[in-house]
Amino acid sequence: MIDAKTSQTQSDASSTDTLRGLESPAGVSGKFPQDGGVQAWLCVFGAFLALFCSFGQLNAFGTFQSWYAEHELQELPASTISWIGSLQLWVFFFSGGFIGRVFDTHGPRVIMIPGTVILVFSIMMTSLCKHYYQFVLAQGILLGLGIGMLFYPSLSAISTHFSRRRGTAVGIALAGSGVGGVVYPIMLRRLFSEVGFSWAVRISGFICLALCIVAVGTVSSNPSATRHSRPCIKVSVFKDVPFMLVILGSCFISLGLFIPSFYIVDYAISYSVAPATAFYVLSVMNAGGILGRLGPPWLSDALGRFNILVACVFLAGLSVLVFWTFAHSLVALMLFAALYGFFSGAFNALVVPCVAQISDIRENGARFGMLYSIISFPSLCGGPAAGALLKAHGGSSYTGMIMFSGATIVVGSLCMLWARLRIDRKIFVRV
Repeated sequence: MIDAKTSQTQSDASSTDTLRGLESPAGVSGKFPQDGGVQAWLCVFGAFLALFCSFGQLNAFGTFQSWYAEHELQELPASTISWIGSLQLWVFFFSGGFIGRVFDTHGPRVIMIPGTVILVFSIMMTSLCKHYYQFVLAQGILLGLGIGMLFYPSLSAISTHFSRRRGTAVGIALAGSGVGGVVYPIMLRRLFSEVGFSWAVRISGFICLALCIVAVGTVSSNPSATRHSRPCIKVSVFKDVPFMLVILGSCFISLGLFIPSFYIVDYAISYSVAPATAFYVLSVMNAGGILGRLGPPWLSDALGRFNILVACVFLAGLSVLVFWTFAHSLVALMLFAALYGFFSGAFNALVVPCVAQISDIRENGARFGMLYSIISFPSLCGGPAAGALLKAHGGSSYTGMIMFSGATIVVGSLCMLWARLRIDRKIFVRV
């Protein structure tokens, strides 16, 4: 009995060490003397604002997708327009590894200051765009880079200020992206009709500028943290079966995960929902994502991160296949949007903790960068593939696109389940 308790204590200590490694940015070591404090919570506040402006814009691309299809780019098919949003995702994800290395050496502000300039500049250039290639350059590539340069250093900086409350602090900051995803579609649609596209986009740019200035002034890393260079990826990482399965599952999930947010507004309009009302469906989806970024991560501390991740991702795919397929009224669409937003938001919040749980603390940053760089490619292809399926069905039937989105997410959840079983085959165990 004593041996069992000792073993359990050692296991808990090991789990605690792993979680500490998860919540510390890669390449940062040292002792954190306080769990919070004024500077730390100011960092959380600044990160919330940075994510509101950056990832919140990315979450609102469905608003632009629908507007372009009716106005500036109405001569182009949906699959072509969606390349703008897909390029945003690709640049955002792919930049994670490079930005992480700079953060490990120089801290957040040296990244966030030029990131703010790039973000605001790209928004202002988008307001002047008239041709497709201009939107691709300004809103697709430049905006994606600006989003990454604000998103990654903001979250990494929080980790240097907290130990026991890191999960809560990071969750609060991540909620900023969901709040931005709620506010931007409503605000932009209202401004589009009142002041026109160009000035609506410029106003959003001025808002981003003001909030990002505050974010740059408040986001900072703990000065007591000792910085080291991040380790390079080792060949042995490719022999780590659970990690490879997580990457495989994330690729499938990323292929279909963003399709609902890209096309839900167009889908609602196709079922006679007024355009002014249809944009609220996207806001409801992003509102569900706020809860999904807070609730499941908190629950996973008690029930296991992989257990909660697998369940949430599977339910996200199932909601697409079963619920979205038959959602033909505004009420049904709102319910689907809230459910899907919740479960998809949980994936965004839990995938990194799951990677850290199965990784050496010293390799966390390198593995995070590897994960995001790899899933950038399926994220790039998902939107255009869905648009191609929509075009193949005459532009009126969304069934093929919905089946594609739901199926890829469900397959991804099965890969995650496989990874979880490779770690521990016992079903009722905290993993």
